[in-house]
Amino acid sequence: MLNKLIAIKERYIRLEEQLSDPEVIQDMSRYKKINKGYKDLQPLVEAHNKYKDLLDRQAEAKEIIANETDEEFIEMAEMELDEIKESIPPLEEEIKILLIPKDPEDDKDVVMEIRSGTGGDEACIFAGDLYRMYVRYFDNKKWKYEVVSENEGTSGGYNKIELEVFGQDVFGTLKFESGAHRVQRVPKTESQGRVHTSAATVVVMPQLQMEDVNIKKSDLKIDTYRASGAGGQHVNKTESAVRITHLPTNTVSESQDGRSQTKNRETALKRLYIKIMEKQRAAHNNKVSSARKSLVGTGDRSGKVRTYNYPQNRVTDHRIGYTTHNLTSFVDGDIQECIDRLTMAENAEKLKEAGN
Repeated sequence: MLNKLIAIKERYIRLEEQLSDPEVIQDMSRYKKINKGYKDLQPLVEAHNKYKDLLDRQAEAKEIIANETDEEFIEMAEMELDEIKESIPPLEEEIKILLIPKDPEDDKDVVMEIRSGTGGDEACIFAGDLYRMYVRYFDNKKWKYEVVSENEGTSGGYNKIELEVFGQDVFGTLKFESGAHRVQRVPKTESQGRVHTSAATVVVMPQLQMEDVNIKKSDLKIDTYRASGAGGQHVNKTESAVRITHLPTNTVSESQDGRSQTKNRETALKRLYIKIMEKQRAAHNNKVSSARKSLVGTGDRSGKVRTYNYPQNRVTDHRIGYTTHNLTSFVDGDIQECIDRLTMAENAEKLKEAGN
């Protein structure tokens, strides 16, 4: 492990030198890439410095114990050695986690979709509750977000709402939220006071850039048509809706939510990137990870991931057995502890698979 850390520190120093290179500074794209790699290595370099310091102090304490004749010195060295022995194992575990290869998509912004499931009007209301929960969490994280499209429920909430979220390590933080969220409570529309079970699905996908997917413009067929449904005269009288077909894969993406054709073209193209990337990722996972199904990383929208039980003031994440009896605070955006537990569970699984 120490050899790995030494190699990482050497790479860190090389990147630091490149950041002061005039040629790199003039090339903003290259500078950003190098700077990101430099910052990504900082936690490991800091851990390496701390680890090396502990090992040096350990060796020094052992030498004092072996060669010193002053009993007071020896006693002090033995006390320090005991403290060092207690400090090394947890630091080694921390370093092992830091050495786990980071998912390159973790630092991407995301597209999040919240859709009502079984439960009629109550499912729409619950989808709205989830939306507010996440927005409050975004505010706490100082992340920015933008609603791309929304379809309101007849009694409140949403049949579906789609938004984009921008910030630091957004996908790495939110990827565990994908799946079916279940709520158990007495709906506002229930006159008998009975507890109902409803559901909403959450899908979190990395926000892709043009360079993330190899799509040639010559492979795209773009059609425009008149939007249907709500939206007023403007939407119905102009061909603002856009349909894009990726001919090699016959992948189709549409958008008619925006007011302008330009906005719909941009949205449809983003959705196309996501669809193609999802196909590529699925094919890759089937080849190299058919025997591995991550405890928390599958993002299977059909799998029940969490239950919100209002009568018991309880939230349970079924993937890791996490339960909190502070539902009110949880739905008010206080979800970080659950996300941290999910991250720890995934890291533990990766360490196990790596044989650490």
